[in-house]
Amino acid sequence: MEIKELNLSNIDNSIREKIIALYRQLSPGKKYQDLSQVLRMDNGVYLIGGFQDGNLVGIASMAVYFVISGHKGWIEDVVVNDAYRGKGIGRKLMEHLLDYSSEMNLTEVLLFTESHRTVARKLYENLGFRSKDSSLYVLKD
Repeated sequence: MEIKELNLSNIDNSIREKIIALYRQLSPGKKYQDLSQVLRMDNGVYLIGGFQDGNLVGIASMAVYFVISGHKGWIEDVVVNDAYRGKGIGRKLMEHLLDYSSEMNLTEVLLFTESHRTVARKLYENLGFRSKDSSLYVLKD
């Protein structure tokens, strides 16, 4: 498997459609954002794709930002195509993001996963993530 950074210069319509299809596997009922907005230079999002035999089979992203408490990363939208799950692709994507976080000297890497995603939760724990004693709140329009 090959992991590549995905940005506006290397995403054609075919790759864009595959990214959207992967996102729909992760969150079928949620609206996705326009990639031209997500990948703006000033947005701080690092998006990667996992390619098997030239096919995009997984994606993962990390938003990188500075706040008073540190230089942080927030991992989002980690998804592997249903047909390729169980082959270590999610782990490779996550390890790539964690290597990137080390290069960026991040003080903390956060992520959120829903409680029913037991396989994902096990992967994150195997990679060293621990549940944080906190509450997550959301306000939607």
